[in-house]
Amino acid sequence: MSTWLTQLQCPADGGTLVESDQKLVCSTCGTQYPIENGIPRFVESQHLASFGFQWNRYEVAHADEDRATFEAKTGFRLSEMSGLRVLDAGCGGGRYCKILAEAGAIVYGADHSNAVDKAKKLCEDQPNTHFVQADLKKLPFAPESFDAVFSIGVMHHDAKTQDVFNAAAKMVKPGGRLAVWLYRRNQWWQEWINNRLRHRTVRWSNDRLERWSRFGATLGGIPVLNRTLNKVVNFSNHPSRENRICDTFDWYAPAYQHHHTVAELMDWFRSAGFEDIRVLPPEKTGRFYRWCYQNNLIIGSGVNVQGTRTLSNQPMPCD
Repeated sequence: MSTWLTQLQCPADGGTLVESDQKLVCSTCGTQYPIENGIPRFVESQHLASFGFQWNRYEVAHADEDRATFEAKTGFRLSEMSGLRVLDAGCGGGRYCKILAEAGAIVYGADHSNAVDKAKKLCEDQPNTHFVQADLKKLPFAPESFDAVFSIGVMHHDAKTQDVFNAAAKMVKPGGRLAVWLYRRNQWWQEWINNRLRHRTVRWSNDRLERWSRFGATLGGIPVLNRTLNKVVNFSNHPSRENRICDTFDWYAPAYQHHHTVAELMDWFRSAGFEDIRVLPPEKTGRFYRWCYQNNLIIGSGVNVQGTRTLSNQPMPCD
């Protein structure tokens, strides 16, 4: 049995897992979990299947940009991550797992969708990366087993964001750090337009939604429109057209997409027993951008908080 697989536990009851004939079997409850492409599968994609489609279809990793985005949205410095055991809760195609592994971290990527296949391929030259397909609310890891946990743009795609947050928070060691980035709640009229549009797009086929995303990517390449119209109807203005298509698809496909406030997220950190809680600033700069950001006018922008797990024995929230 591979050494890293011995670190996993049954997500149903915490039992020991034994490898047998390309599957993991719980020694307590007998539940069997297949191993496919070297990845333990604890769930199927279900309502998050669109993410598997998009991450396996588009090439959106850009090493320098991914390093900068990771540091901005976690507050972690890559130069400080060597030797740390790190969990990417919702790893998608694995771009942050890759840059963390290159920095010397021991990285575990978990995702509910088969995007883990893309992540494994992207990180195939990094032996210190490991992937599981799992529900983030029922992770196959022991509580308090990671030095750092982060989640960028993922938790809000579950039926209840806070349930995912609490489950990820339990994975952090006392003294360890957690960083979370969630979609920001915009002005009421932006929320109304977005909800009306997504009420339709979540029911579209991947082909139809991809055509819509390509149209959005075209708009995102027009300088005047990608700074004005995308405050009304969301589409990406990333410099890369392929990233714009992927980002737009990412916005309109998922069944769940909750938007949150800074105060809300900070309260979750406090309730989960974290201290030294700080709000991370947006990655982009500029006076006008920051004004729009502070007034919740940037669609697709985030609320971004980092905290340290208290060293006390304060209990974590119940499921």
